[in-house]
Amino acid sequence: MVHAVHENPDWFGPFAAAFEERGLPYREWLLTDGGTLDLDDEPPAGVFWSRFSASSHTRGHHAAKEHTRAVLAWAAAAGRRVVNGRSALEAEVSKVVQLSALRRRGVDVPRTRVVVGTGHLLEAARAWEDPTGAGFLTKHNQGGKGLGVARYSHADELEAALAAGALEDPVDGVVLLQEYAAPADGTITRVEIVGGELVYAVRADTVHGGFQLCPADACALDPVTGRPLLPPGATLPPVPGQSLFSLHEGFGDEPWQAELVGRYRQVLDDLGIEIAGIELLRTADGRVLTYDVNTNTNYNADVEAVAPRSGPGAIADHLGALLADGAPR
Repeated sequence: MVHAVHENPDWFGPFAAAFEERGLPYREWLLTDGGTLDLDDEPPAGVFWSRFSASSHTRGHHAAKEHTRAVLAWAAAAGRRVVNGRSALEAEVSKVVQLSALRRRGVDVPRTRVVVGTGHLLEAARAWEDPTGAGFLTKHNQGGKGLGVARYSHADELEAALAAGALEDPVDGVVLLQEYAAPADGTITRVEIVGGELVYAVRADTVHGGFQLCPADACALDPVTGRPLLPPGATLPPVPGQSLFSLHEGFGDEPWQAELVGRYRQVLDDLGIEIAGIELLRTADGRVLTYDVNTNTNYNADVEAVAPRSGPGAIADHLGALLADGAPR
């Protein structure tokens, strides 16, 4: 069977439905509260698929990262087929790893400075050169859900935020200073790739969605009030009943898009990632900047309803094919 290793049941419904529709045997292997693992035990037969999320600690699952690392290492060492394994996990929890891999393959990324230890953050901001006058962003290296993302016009604003205790400490102690590059049309694009194939691309509205563009339905509402959240960086609040996401029809048809997707495939191969959603934007001056690689990609229901192919369905087909082939290592 497929062993789906993850820590957030709220995100798993569409994948369970895709597996069940195809009659694909699966189990959810939840790693939320710690536990034990006997390395003398034989891992169960089948395909191990990791959906570990970099934002797991925000749900109180602080042990999930190390627990997932252990399970994936144990399964791989026994020769089990692991999809989005240890190397993918290391990319999921480090934007530095992602950006470095993108740069290696000639993909343009935002200008970025890595700050290890928040005590160095203000010093780095004061040394930041801002030729455009657009300011800069801070973001957590281990991100997800827009963690730690905030925009500052200059270092004095950051100093005031630090003095007020307004910055949450990153879980790994690493913050990125990054150029602020506004999307020319108020949207970003997320490219969904499964098993090396472009499934489809999604437009996401940054005017109403800001920096927190999680496509899962569970991300859209405040868990306490049930009302639409105002994400950080949004210019206008989300409109009830109006989706932030739409299908980016025809993405990949233009030569520059096809070339970029080809480079993305190389990056994913380098990082051992088989399933990903990669985010990019086009700036007013014509640059195309790629800034995020999501290895536990979620899919939006409104987009799924009109897309030519289902994202969870593509994943189920990919895992099912591996299972049918005997799941070679």
